[in-house]
Amino acid sequence: MAFESFLTLKEILNRPTFARAKVIAGHNGLHRRVRWVHILEVSEFDTLINGEEMILATGINFKSSSVSPAHYLKKLIHLNASCLCLELGYYFHEIPDELIQIANQHDFPLIAFPNQIRFVDITQDLHAVIINQHVQLLQNLETLSREFHRLSLEPKGTANILKMLYNKTSSPIIYISGKGKLSLFPDDHPKEKTSLSRFLENRLATFDEKDPELTPAHSWSFEEQYVLLQPIRAMGQTLAYIGMICSRKPTRYEYLILDWSALAIAQDLIRKKYMEERRLHSENAWVNNLLHNRLDESQIRKHLHADYNDLNNRQSFVTLIEWNRPIGEEQETPLETPEYIRYDFPVIIRSAFEQYRFFPLITRNHEQIAIIAFDLNSQISWKQRVRQLLEQIRSTSRKKRQDHPLFNAGVGQRYTGFAFINQSFREADQVLDLNDRQDDAFVFYDELGIFQLILNLKEDSQLKSYISQHLGSVIEYDRQKNSDLLYTLKVYLDHDCSKKAAAEHLYIVRQSLYYRLRKLKELLGDHFLSTENKLTLQVALRACQLVYPELLTNRSKKRGNLQ
Repeated sequence: MAFESFLTLKEILNRPTFARAKVIAGHNGLHRRVRWVHILEVSEFDTLINGEEMILATGINFKSSSVSPAHYLKKLIHLNASCLCLELGYYFHEIPDELIQIANQHDFPLIAFPNQIRFVDITQDLHAVIINQHVQLLQNLETLSREFHRLSLEPKGTANILKMLYNKTSSPIIYISGKGKLSLFPDDHPKEKTSLSRFLENRLATFDEKDPELTPAHSWSFEEQYVLLQPIRAMGQTLAYIGMICSRKPTRYEYLILDWSALAIAQDLIRKKYMEERRLHSENAWVNNLLHNRLDESQIRKHLHADYNDLNNRQSFVTLIEWNRPIGEEQETPLETPEYIRYDFPVIIRSAFEQYRFFPLITRNHEQIAIIAFDLNSQISWKQRVRQLLEQIRSTSRKKRQDHPLFNAGVGQRYTGFAFINQSFREADQVLDLNDRQDDAFVFYDELGIFQLILNLKEDSQLKSYISQHLGSVIEYDRQKNSDLLYTLKVYLDHDCSKKAAAEHLYIVRQSLYYRLRKLKELLGDHFLSTENKLTLQVALRACQLVYPELLTNRSKKRGNLQ
C-alpha cells in the first residue's frame, strides 16, 4: 500500500513529455518532490505559488520587465519551488552561466527544453498522474482506517495498530504510553532509542495544552531525519503519544495517517479504560467499607497485597464529587442513574487523578463519587494539583455533554496511610454539606475557618440559641418588614465595614445603606460594631448561614428594586 503522495523530478524526467529535456544544473536536487505544475511568466509572484511546484517558463517576462533572470531564479528558490524548466528558442538561446551557478549552489534543478514544446502537454500529463496518485492514496488511507478500526476492537489492539502502521509506512514507529514509557517499532536500535527518548522528553514540553482538543502533531529534525509526534487524546486528556521517524520532511499525508492511527488507539485505550472501570466497579463495596471504617488492617492488606506497604506510607485524602440535579428534575433511582455518571465520569475522574500524580480508589453511591487519593509525590503542591484536576474534570464534562449536570466537590484533610480515611471522608462530606447551604463554594476542609467548629455544633440546640440571642431581633424585623437587614449586616462585615464596597455589592445607593445601618444600630445597640461585638456577630452570621441559609438571601436583588 503506497503512501507517497508526490512525484519526484527523477521520476518525471523518465516520462515521454521530458524525453528531450536536459538537466543543466542542480543535479543533486532531483530527489525534490513535485506537488503541482505551474506556468509562471510574470516577475512578481510571491503569492502565486505554494511551494514544491515545477515551474515552466519561456522567459518572455524578462523582455517586458526590469527583473533579471537571476532575481527571478533566486525568488523561486526562496519560495521553495521544485525546479525551473526553461524553453530555449525565441527568448532564451542558452542558459546564462549566472543561472547555472546559482542553481548548483542551491541544488536547485534547472531543466532546459532545446526546442519549442507544448506546455499544455506537460501540465496535462503530470496533473493527471498527480491527481490519480492523490485518489489512490485517499483510497489506501480509507482502507487503512478501516483496518485500524477493526484492530482497535481486538485484543492487543494498540500493539497491532502500531505493527500495521510500521508495515504500511516502512517508517520506525514511536509510542509513548501515558506513564511516559517509550517504545520503538521495530526495537532493533537500542542506542537510537535512548537518544530519541532524551530528545522527546525535552520536546514534549513544547506542546500547547491551552486548548488540548486542538493540539496538533509536531515535527522536529533529529539526527538527519524527522520525528513526527501526535498526541493521542480523548475525554480532554492526553492518553499517550504516537509518532514516526521519517527519512524526509513529513507531508500532510503522514500527518493524516498518524492522526487516524491516534484516533484508533484512543478508541482502544478508552475501551480498555471502560472495561477496567467496570471491573473496578465490582470493588465498589470494598472501597465503601474502607471509607466507613469497616475494615481492619489485615483485611486491607489482604486486598491490596504488595501495594499496601507503599500506600500506607503515603499521604492520603478523600474527595467527594456530587452531581447537582437541575431544579425540578426528579431524583433517579440507582438503576436509572445515567450511564455517563455510572461509567463515563468515573473514567474521566480516575484519569484526571492519575494524570496529576495521585493513586485513586473510587466508589460511587447514586450521584456521589468518593475518591480515596494517595499522593504519589510531585514538585507541585497537592492542593494546586487537586484544583487543576477538578477544573479539568469540569471542562471535560462540558465538552462531552452539553447538558452535563454541575457538580459540587469537597476535599478532606491529608493524613498518612489508611488510619484516618474515615476522618477525611467525614470532613469532605462536611464541605459538601456547607456548600449546599451557601453561595460561596469551598473545596478544602482545612480552609473552612470558623465553619470547622460550627459544623460540629449544627445539631446542638445551643447553636440555635446563640443565633437567636445575637441576631434574633434582626431576623424578626426582616420577617415582619420583608427587608434585608440580616443580609446587609453580613455584607457590611464581610467588606470590613466599607460603606462604598458594601453598597456596590448590595446594588443600593449609599443613602439606603446608611438607613439600614441606623436601623441595625437601633436593633443591636450603639456598640454593635465594637471589636468584640463584630466577632460575635460574624460567628453568629456564619452559624445562621449553616442552620438557616434561607435567611441570608438577598431579597432586594431578587425583587429588582433599591431600598
